[in-house]
Amino acid sequence: MSNDFTPDQKRYLEGFMSGMQSARAARGLGPLGGAGEGGALPPSGPDKEHGEAQARTVAAGGKLVDQEKWKQAEHPFDAYARFKEQASSGTYPKPEDNFRWRYHGLFYVAPAQNSYMCRLRIPNGILKAWQLEGVADLAERYGGGYSHVTTRANLQIREISAENAPLLLEGLADLGLTAKGSGADNIRNVTGSATAGIDPLELLDTRPHARAWHHHILNDRSLYGLPRKFNVAFDGAGSIATLEDTNDIGFQAVEVGEGASCAGRPVEPGIWYRLALGGITGHHDLARDTGIIVAPSDAVAVAEAIVRVFIDNGDRTNRAKARLKYVLDAWGFDKFLAAVEEKLGRTLIRVETGFVKPRPVYDRLAHIGVHVQAQPGLNWIGVALPVGRLTAAQMRVLAAISQQCGDGDIRLTVWQNLLISGVPDGRVDDVLANLQAIGLSAETSVLRAGLIACTGATGCKFAAAHTKEDALAIAEHCDRRLTLETPVNIHLTGCHHSCAQHYIGDLGLIGAKVPINEEGDTVPGYNLLVGGGYGVEGGMARDFQANVRAEDAPALVERILRTWQMHRASPDESFVAFARRHEVAALKELVDATGDDA
Repeated sequence: MSNDFTPDQKRYLEGFMSGMQSARAARGLGPLGGAGEGGALPPSGPDKEHGEAQARTVAAGGKLVDQEKWKQAEHPFDAYARFKEQASSGTYPKPEDNFRWRYHGLFYVAPAQNSYMCRLRIPNGILKAWQLEGVADLAERYGGGYSHVTTRANLQIREISAENAPLLLEGLADLGLTAKGSGADNIRNVTGSATAGIDPLELLDTRPHARAWHHHILNDRSLYGLPRKFNVAFDGAGSIATLEDTNDIGFQAVEVGEGASCAGRPVEPGIWYRLALGGITGHHDLARDTGIIVAPSDAVAVAEAIVRVFIDNGDRTNRAKARLKYVLDAWGFDKFLAAVEEKLGRTLIRVETGFVKPRPVYDRLAHIGVHVQAQPGLNWIGVALPVGRLTAAQMRVLAAISQQCGDGDIRLTVWQNLLISGVPDGRVDDVLANLQAIGLSAETSVLRAGLIACTGATGCKFAAAHTKEDALAIAEHCDRRLTLETPVNIHLTGCHHSCAQHYIGDLGLIGAKVPINEEGDTVPGYNLLVGGGYGVEGGMARDFQANVRAEDAPALVERILRTWQMHRASPDESFVAFARRHEVAALKELVDATGDDA
């Protein structure tokens, strides 16, 4: 037995493991971790840490949630053959297997759609043009013939039948891509700066660090099966925000000046990562600065230590409290970081804020249009995608454009669009013309450039509104009536999971079932919030108006934006600054007094 357990806990553990082995035996599975007769040995093998954490929970009187029990009974990576058997008969999974198959990147999304959705893993959001072309073929052959760019700079394929699900996963592997661990209680797609390595503004190229962490995760089974999902982002301080402050771990490139020291020892000036922890906007929190800086070459080791402390101490009894934020809230940063240092076996480097230089300011429109790269004579071109949707035909043409006119990279962004990089000055017009030919453009309105929407009720059982369709309706309505010169982000999310991060939008809309009579009938709609932000403007949006019917949302958004235009302190006052300058009640009075422009 581990020396970490008391005698009472050891007895609990023996009974706990015996019960676990009985559950596995009932499913026709062998002993977990090589347990001997009676199943009384403690967990071992790659899942040892998780088994011990579960056992400590039970020994302390806690009750594991169903998902933890499902992990015990059969690890998802041990069940691939059974998954293929299900698929061959056209059978969709029951809840426990729906959870397990998410470890393989597949989500059964009934009743919204009687099919799977597959979420890929694309580190730093960058894939090769030939891979995008291959994904287009897979989406057309095995899915609905389209993909969605997500808010984690990733791709999703939808409308996959049970029979086609294994063929899709194995087709991705043939392309050098994977969906492994992109769902359930795992470390999700690793994001990084969209313009990494090509941005004249950036401090650091995040690609090698995001890629190293990606492969570290893929090749260590013990980093799967966390208490809940986990997000990590690397931001190189380039032109396009990575939204690293919405992640559990945010690595933020900073420049440390001369004279910095830690524990009396000088700290080498130069480019480091600043460590921020605990972001989860759906729970009203952005990642907070820890005061720690990390050498870029050390980022993987530090991230792993943080994750392992979370594995040991995350809540496995309450899914609503199972994220890193809640460990930090319960422990405080000092205790948590001391545990991280114990895992690492060394002290982390802390520097005073005064020695960290201010980071460059983001360009909120740099993900759209033509922009000069750091490399002379080359450009990146940001392609506007209507709320992230791409048809297979469009994907193939984009791949061809990238191969023939660019450097062969397709760069997905957290703003639900993509960049074509390495375009010579003389080929820019060719790219723009080819985009126009497939119904896309590198130009869009200021409002559409900042329009973000999750899948919504069309493809997600949790959503209370059709977010993508409603987002386009808002854009259509407002673009006919308003001209915006200053960027505004409008985020529509269908449910409390906040996949579209509505709390950091200038305007955030979260799906709601809006009552329409005393009998309890409802229609799709939203609760609307104002004044969210990220980066230097980081903060949670405030509730503005509840129970807005979807059909009324465009006019309300228009009135709010028109009120800002009429009452801002100066022509360059941002919406977030304007909204935060007013109490909500005062802002409502201004909006109510502002009429619609018919």
